[in-house]
Amino acid sequence: MGSTLEGRRVAVTGAAGGIGHAIVTRLLAEGAEPIGLDVTGLDRLPEGVPGLEADLTSAESISAVVSALYADDDRAVDLVNSAGIVEDDVPAEDMSVGQFDAVHGVNIRGVFITSQAFGRELLARGGGSIVNIASMSGNALVNWPQKQSAYNSSKAAVSALSRSLAVEWGGRGVRVNTVSPGYVDTPLNHLKAHMHDRWKRDTVLGRFATPEEVAGAVAFLLGPDAGYFAGAELLMDGGSSLR
Repeated sequence: MGSTLEGRRVAVTGAAGGIGHAIVTRLLAEGAEPIGLDVTGLDRLPEGVPGLEADLTSAESISAVVSALYADDDRAVDLVNSAGIVEDDVPAEDMSVGQFDAVHGVNIRGVFITSQAFGRELLARGGGSIVNIASMSGNALVNWPQKQSAYNSSKAAVSALSRSLAVEWGGRGVRVNTVSPGYVDTPLNHLKAHMHDRWKRDTVLGRFATPEEVAGAVAFLLGPDAGYFAGAELLMDGGSSLR
């Protein structure tokens, strides 16, 4: 029996990062045809995976990417919005508007721009799937002791946007869903090693998620086994929200 994602074209933003790279790798193993989108690091993509430079904060950049993807191939392109950034532990009272806007520019404005551009094409072709990566910190709890009001609020917005798009587009064949991970073992989290013991103590399972586990949830939501999922949010936080 072949993979349920066999032959599916899927664009993945933030493809050079820890979670994005794992998603691309999983999709490739499932027989899909992933396309990596990122601003840097595209040379790190798995062999055979095409990469396109994409500025998620620019509608013009994303429009050019979408045009390039459909130039020689009219098959639908599903989307995974994996890219995200976080402020460097900045107290809310000290955060500049520029710092706040930078995080929101990638984490929510970028998700809207890409979802809109890819969603238009999926709607025109009768359907498809979009999976957005949010966070437990925009859903079930406020992470502590790090201070990240911009990140938390941007990820809450991703969850709300995903539900809104699911309602608008679901009846026309485009499923929009969300994966909200807790702490994941990525290079970004390695920068805050001094907080790791606290984070693990606050997690029922006592460990971080692996990028591959997040990729598995994404692959599920993209596939036909999740065909009745619309506006769902998979909270995979290792039990952090139960504490």
